[in-house]
Amino acid sequence: MDQVTTYVGLDVSKKTIAVGIAAGGDRGEVRFYGSISSAPDAVARLVRTLATRHARMAFAYEAGPTGYGLHRQLTQLGYPCQVVAPSMTPARPGSQVKTDRRDAVVLASLFRAGELTPIWVPDAEHEAMRDLIRARLAAVGAIRRTRQQLLSFLLRHGRAYRTNGKHWTKAHRRWLGDQRFDHPAQQIAFEEYNRAIEQAEDRRARIECQIEALLPDWSLCSTVAAIQALRGISLIAAVTLVAEIGDFRRFANPRQLMAWLGLVPRERSSGATRAQGNITKAGNTRARRMLVESAWSYRLPARVAGDLLRRSANLPEPVREIGWKAQVRLCARYRRLQRSGRPRNVVAVAIARELAAFVWAIALRTPPPMQAA
Repeated sequence: MDQVTTYVGLDVSKKTIAVGIAAGGDRGEVRFYGSISSAPDAVARLVRTLATRHARMAFAYEAGPTGYGLHRQLTQLGYPCQVVAPSMTPARPGSQVKTDRRDAVVLASLFRAGELTPIWVPDAEHEAMRDLIRARLAAVGAIRRTRQQLLSFLLRHGRAYRTNGKHWTKAHRRWLGDQRFDHPAQQIAFEEYNRAIEQAEDRRARIECQIEALLPDWSLCSTVAAIQALRGISLIAAVTLVAEIGDFRRFANPRQLMAWLGLVPRERSSGATRAQGNITKAGNTRARRMLVESAWSYRLPARVAGDLLRRSANLPEPVREIGWKAQVRLCARYRRLQRSGRPRNVVAVAIARELAAFVWAIALRTPPPMQAA
């Protein structure tokens, strides 16, 4: 941006917005303007007031629980607005004072200096699908928690399933159905745990049905269908990845996507010394977890059959070729890493990192999403 632009930093909370202003130019004044209500009409009044004093303005605020409504309002009013990543905002070492007023001023100053890292902002339709996907993930988490609570309850009473060690199979569920407790209170507790699991599973099933029903009308439906050419990425995994990642074209190369997902190793290098550690885990947790889960399927030999054959039947030949290339490479790499003695989890993460590159390659072969008016 040029020097005549006034940079406005907004520290947004549930009820108020603290406003900091940095005048154009490297040595321009940086000051605290004041605090306003976070209501849309208060934001509109702020913009009108600032517009009488500043010919050109740009706004920035950190991503948080308040969502993207403020970004959409400011862009509709005709002003550029960046939503920035809080984890990437520079912090002054040793600073022990943190207030809304100071945060707004620092944000405006960093915005003017170009030190902020903007995030990709989804449109309203994409955010709606993301909300539905995250509701499903919440249901999956509820299933995991309630199942663990039931198993812990049984273990406290010496009831451990030892037939084959695999829980939640048909045989395990039959075993659960045969359990009885002498005391009525314990039997009631047991039944309530089972009921909670059934309710959570029903909730997950309902949400998945809604996802399938709404998917054909989504602008990224073709991308969801295309990446299902990859082994281990079925419908729900594909929708989750696309909803969380969004526009794949914002990544110039697959390495940028890997870094955004937090799948690249940490590094501490100085001079001739270079040390790498575990993955950064700095990106989107949901997309990263889905890729790691999908990576486990590459432990088996490469083949196209069953559900994968059905999913890829109507896809373009170039997309299917990428899917097969991914299978051949990743299945061989999985076996090679396994033979080297690497831990299974490390192998799965390494496969997930390369799988992200194939997802990126396929996504770029699909039409870009239509921008909402």
